[in-house]
Amino acid sequence: MNEENLINYYNKFNEDKRLTHRHGIVEFITAMKYIHHYLNKLKDPKIIDVGAGTGAYSVALANEGYDVTAVELVKHNLMTLKAKNSPVKAYLGNATNLSLFSDNSFDMVLLFGPLYHLISKEDKIKALMEAKRIVKPNGYILISYYMNEYAIITHGFKDNNIKDAIKNNEIDENFHVIPKKTDLYSMVRLEDINELNDITNLKRVKILSQDGPSDYIRKIINKMDKETFDIYIKYHLSTCEKKDLLGASSHVLDILKKID
Repeated sequence: MNEENLINYYNKFNEDKRLTHRHGIVEFITAMKYIHHYLNKLKDPKIIDVGAGTGAYSVALANEGYDVTAVELVKHNLMTLKAKNSPVKAYLGNATNLSLFSDNSFDMVLLFGPLYHLISKEDKIKALMEAKRIVKPNGYILISYYMNEYAIITHGFKDNNIKDAIKNNEIDENFHVIPKKTDLYSMVRLEDINELNDITNLKRVKILSQDGPSDYIRKIINKMDKETFDIYIKYHLSTCEKKDLLGASSHVLDILKKID
């Protein structure tokens, strides 16, 4: 991962407003539904939000009364989070090294950014193994991934970059994006996610489309009246676990448990 590029990017990008847009609201509502579902299975859960950004999830959960710790790589994001004066315990840190925290310290680990900013398989495995180390037995790890087909369809075909991408060896013969070390994002397919789970010996509880088709129809969603948008949310939540929709969404949410 190129930390300098990532930090420079988030120093300019308004992360605090990302989940306030309609397509971001879909992502947030979906994640919170499943976070609450699994928190309800735990007694007095301790949560850690790794790659917390400006605290969209960690602050919301802390304000609900949960014990929440946040770890964020970008100082600008961390200061924005801290300025919200929530009960979140916030630290500067990296998903691949969570040595601040002891083994089996948390009931739920959120990784809602690191796995699509970590470029190499090795770094992804490090982050997953650190999450596995700090989560308690029978605790949950929730991971968001950025999907390959969304990138190919939108940035490749919709934005008319596909010929240049092929010419510059940015995608392979199977149309899988080949990230460079300096890239900010790593796109994956379901088989890539499954391989990471196998390597780290993490057991899947559920996998779902975190935002469904929302990123493809941003303009349409933004023009919906509230009643129509509410219906759209109902539709999305009723279909987000359908296997035939997973790979085409822009993000999937993988929910795992430690089994050893």
